[in-house]
Amino acid sequence: MKKTTMQDVALKAGVSKSTVSQYINNRYEFMGVSTKLRVEEAIKELGYIPNHVAKSLKQKRSGTIGVIVANILHTFSTEIIRAIEDVCERNGCHLFVCNADDQPEKERLYINMLLAKQVDGLIIFPTNGNQEYYKQLKREEFPIVFVDRMIDEPIYPTILLDNVSASKTAVEKLVEKGRKKIGLVSTSIAQKVTPRVERISGYKKALSTNGLVNEADWIVAEERHLIKEKLQVLWERDNRPNAFFATNDLALIELLKFVKKNNLAVPKDISIITIDDSPFLEIATTPISVIKQPTFEMGKDAAELLLQMIVSKKINKVYAESRYSPVLIERESI
Repeated sequence: MKKTTMQDVALKAGVSKSTVSQYINNRYEFMGVSTKLRVEEAIKELGYIPNHVAKSLKQKRSGTIGVIVANILHTFSTEIIRAIEDVCERNGCHLFVCNADDQPEKERLYINMLLAKQVDGLIIFPTNGNQEYYKQLKREEFPIVFVDRMIDEPIYPTILLDNVSASKTAVEKLVEKGRKKIGLVSTSIAQKVTPRVERISGYKKALSTNGLVNEADWIVAEERHLIKEKLQVLWERDNRPNAFFATNDLALIELLKFVKKNNLAVPKDISIITIDDSPFLEIATTPISVIKQPTFEMGKDAAELLLQMIVSKKINKVYAESRYSPVLIERESI
């Protein structure tokens, strides 16, 4: 396969090589918006890797790895990072941590920056937008491990929770406690983030298995700042849930804000169970039941797998995902 050059990008975008160079080096002062967009699209379509990045892929090991999380606000992300750091420390390896804010463009910039720093490998919580770039890095035989999220093709090993099983556990525990009207709260699924989509799918399947009706209006899957408002609309209806399953910690925070605003008693007025634990959940006024991810095991395995790939240089095979079993921690909220 012919290697894509800066000239190829220039021809595709209808600009000069110097304009492409200016874009790559973040010199946009005298570049029109339309020109910038054409160059950006050409780079994406052609899978072009800048020379300084491509060169770094061929260097000897630097003893550093990069971690790019989708959203560092999640407790899940910080616990994974801590576990990765522990493995790195034991192996004399240093760590760069970047937060992509669920933005593919920001993720790509961080990948470029980390490769320019000659990291030996990357652990990525992938956004939904850089698949072609991942494939290009795979062709360059660069070591990467994905965590928490899947992309279209299993080109790299992926470590994530058994999300369907987690939803099943949550619903069955609420049913066991006598709750038959179960709603769900999630952050937005517009970007088709793997755990959110799978947890909602698992929730629907568990409702059906337990003979419960799937009320479409009882699924609140919105941007975080809209969740409380949508819950309020739902609560003011005659037909409303008496239990909620929150699919992650950020969704839970918005649910608890709603509970407080309406002076609801947990679990008397409403039962709650969530995925992802946090120290504050155990000491809340009503301790919250959780489906815990084995974050430290997942982070440890991701780091050890990446280091194995770096040392062995065996990164050509197709990888499948590794699913981890959830753990129920029952408290007073159900």
